[in-house]
Amino acid sequence: MTLSGQTVVLIGGSSGIGLETARQARAGGADVVLVGRDPDRLQRAAADVGATATAAFDASDPDRLDAFFDGLPAPIDHVLVTAGGAYYAPLAELDFAEARRNVDEHLWMPLHLARAAIGRVRPTGTLLFVGGTGARRPGPGLTLASTMTVALPALIASLALELAPVRVNLIAAGFVDTPLSARLLGDDLERRREQLRAALPIGRVVGPADVAALAVHLMTNTALTGATYDIDGGQQLVRT
Repeated sequence: MTLSGQTVVLIGGSSGIGLETARQARAGGADVVLVGRDPDRLQRAAADVGATATAAFDASDPDRLDAFFDGLPAPIDHVLVTAGGAYYAPLAELDFAEARRNVDEHLWMPLHLARAAIGRVRPTGTLLFVGGTGARRPGPGLTLASTMTVALPALIASLALELAPVRVNLIAAGFVDTPLSARLLGDDLERRREQLRAALPIGRVVGPADVAALAVHLMTNTALTGATYDIDGGQQLVRT
């Protein structure tokens, strides 16, 4: 199983999991197309991995998303979506505008992307989305995050039937040591790393390369569709 001669589109591909997946896909012989919001960061990432092309736009904008897929010069093989993050807030402090943007990213954007990809992803190809495991335990401040966490596996299973034989899968990650995590945690980052090293059964923190390796496997293993694949180093098994 190989990516040689195939084209992989990474939406959210300018850093973190998306960029590392691009790097591993290139090592496996694929051409990669990077999509992100920041043109400068996108160009740096493209130079880093030798991307075939880039496109700078907000993937939650359905018109821009349609235009991107309409403008592809040839069919593609795989799409990985890592764009968007979780939104945490107690109900009394919930910013509904921010909450709607989060729902757009995690519910409406996958639906728009799936429809835009019809006829543009080869029948042997894959749509692959990244979600999380952290909000599976309900709690204060997790009202929206837990709802999206539960909704995504059902969405992916339905899309796998709608889009067959194109395969659709979900990666559910726990804490991943990415630049986004660093920005969110700031000075607390190293403390969180130490906490996880001590608590996780694997004895280390999950990194972008771990998730990227799973993503590449899901692209190349043509028996896998409609499922959610957890990758959290055992984080759900312990209190962290």
